[in-house]
Amino acid sequence: MLHTINKSPFGNNSFETSTRFFQPGDPVLFIEDGVYAVQANNKFSGTLAKVQKNNPVYVLGPDLNARGIGNIAEGVTSIDYEGFVELVEEHQVNSWL
Repeated sequence: MLHTINKSPFGNNSFETSTRFFQPGDPVLFIEDGVYAVQANNKFSGTLAKVQKNNPVYVLGPDLNARGIGNIAEGVTSIDYEGFVELVEEHQVNSWL
């Protein structure tokens, strides 16, 4: 299952809540304001590192660019819209709002 998170963790608990439902191997994709969760060295870095032990983590590059975020956590893969479509085609999607 692909988990998409589109809310900033600084104003919403979707990211922290969603982590309880991730199965090993489930990809996690941060989009829209959710991309703030993957900024390097923020208060959610520990939670993100725990997720990365069992799950691939992606972030939508155009959303990073739109928010001026250049420094992301190590191990997070930035993808473009084509990569986003490929993930959606390969997995059932659960959107955390």
